[in-house]
Order: sequence, then C-alpha cells, then structure tokens
Amino acid sequence: MRCPFCGYEESKVIDSRPTDENERIRRRRECIQCSKRFTTYETIEDVPILVIKKDRSREVFDRTKVLKGMLRACEKRPVNVAELENAISEIETTLQSATDREVTSVRIGELIMEKLREIDEVAYVRFASVYKAFDSASSFIEEISKL
Repeated sequence: MRCPFCGYEESKVIDSRPTDENERIRRRRECIQCSKRFTTYETIEDVPILVIKKDRSREVFDRTKVLKGMLRACEKRPVNVAELENAISEIETTLQSATDREVTSVRIGELIMEKLREIDEVAYVRFASVYKAFDSASSFIEEISKL
C-alpha cells in the first residue's frame, strides 16, 4: 500500500476491523519510511456469475428472477419467503464457490429443484413440471414416483 504522505510502497497494518455494515474492512496502517499513519478500506470484489441460457446467450445471475420462479411454484403453499431467500442464498453460495464463473441455466434449475424438494414437495412438482416441460399426466406420475 503506497503511503499518501511520502509515496513509499510499504506499510504495516496496526489495526484491522470490519466496518459497521460488515461489508468492508478498515485498516490502520503505518508507513515504514516516514512513520505516519493512515487508514485504508478493503472491499471484496464480486465477480458476477454468468448464466448460459439454452439459446447460448449469456446474462448475469439474477436472484429476483429465481425468487419469482420459486414463488410461482409455492403459490398457495405454506412456505414463507424467508425459507426461499435462504435457499437462494445457498444456491448462490454454491455457484460462487465453483471455480467456473459461468454456469448453465440447466444447472441452476437442478439446484432450485433440489431446494424445493426439501422445502415443499408440491412446489417441487410444480416447478419441475414447467422446468422439465411435462407434456402428459404420465410425466407427472413418473416424477411423483421419484419422491
């Protein structure tokens, strides 16, 4: 870190703590050359997750889009939004921890179905019927038998 007073490129960290919002880290530093102290703030750089859609186009991962789909599947079911938000956070964490910054929409759909299966089986079947494009009653019966 370059000293703002003398321009020397090395400093030592004296104190480090998170800010009130826990979104940044505040660091007190001391220049090794001139001994003056200064403050820096460190933030995490978010690298967006790109979703590769079925038509091969790409778009940035959108939590609200996932939430809308899950809410539609959970309509008139005893599922609260906090459960869905938590599930989406877990999905996003899974995607963020992957080494590849691009993920297919198919993979996201599979993750959503896994979470809905845990939350509510009816919502899972509703989502799967649209996601897998069921075209007959036998498709429903086959998916329900897997439960």
